[in-house]
Amino acid sequence: MSPKVKQIFIPSVTLTLICLIITGLLAVTNDITADKIAQQNAEAAAASRLEVLPGAVDFEEKQEGDVTYYIGKDQSGQDVGYVFTTAAAGYGGDVEVMTGIGTDGVVTGVTILSHNETPGLGAKADDPSFTDRYKKAVPDGGFVVKKGSASADNEVAAITGATITSTAVTNAVNEAVELYSQVKGGQ
Repeated sequence: MSPKVKQIFIPSVTLTLICLIITGLLAVTNDITADKIAQQNAEAAAASRLEVLPGAVDFEEKQEGDVTYYIGKDQSGQDVGYVFTTAAAGYGGDVEVMTGIGTDGVVTGVTILSHNETPGLGAKADDPSFTDRYKKAVPDGGFVVKKGSASADNEVAAITGATITSTAVTNAVNEAVELYSQVKGGQ
């Protein structure tokens, strides 16, 4: 082997071996932690369901077509509402939202499950001062975003400087409202 071939061959083989070893270690780590991550995600989802539907103590998972939702039950087993997880396009990607709606058609809670919105502006969508704006009876036609202060029942005041994020959350909540209407219409 010529010195020039050795100069190329040995570092290439070394880098290939390092990459294979690291890939193997990452695969083993992923395999070891996958169950724990899935368990933590399930626990976080259960806690979020309790947060958006405060009167519920237990949830029954339902599947209709490609829609999965939860029916919240109180201690006596009576239905208290429904929980839907929806997503809409925001400024930095999809904004995943969990919405609770009582059996009376009132939004009981909204929580943001995941987003990639701008820190400091769009990230304010996580704040209860914004998500609590949806806690009211669902208006005909759903909610609309309004810059400035909201005056009508169907209006939700946008986060200053984050209208796209506000619209994404509103669209996700409106999708949950549509799903609620479908579910209630089917009962």
